[in-house]
Amino acid sequence: MDRGPIRKKKGFSHLLAAASYSAGGARRLLSESAFRHELIAFAVAMVLFAAVGASFFQYVAMAILFLLMVAFEALNTAIEEIVDRVSPEISEMGKHSKDLGSFAVFCLIVANAGYAGYVVVSKFI
Repeated sequence: MDRGPIRKKKGFSHLLAAASYSAGGARRLLSESAFRHELIAFAVAMVLFAAVGASFFQYVAMAILFLLMVAFEALNTAIEEIVDRVSPEISEMGKHSKDLGSFAVFCLIVANAGYAGYVVVSKFI
């Protein structure tokens, strides 16, 4: 049964649909153990920030770095899903794609940890 062309939603219904898709992505990301570890690390950083009396700006900067990491983790997961779907056999191209996505996430993990470490250590110096 052909229902005809899909009509793009507009206005408030588009906003609701987009929020629904984003929520689905967040639920999918929560199923990744790496993301759950990053979430725990962020919570620990926030507790440490509170313990050392971090400034509002330092909290905001940490939150922005964390959101960037979440975005990169989501893109990395999307890359992995696409590679697994398009090329289920093991291939060099698939391996490189996954490795590059993983490296992008690693860079942001280093940035998050480096900044959190800097904030905590600087409060003792």
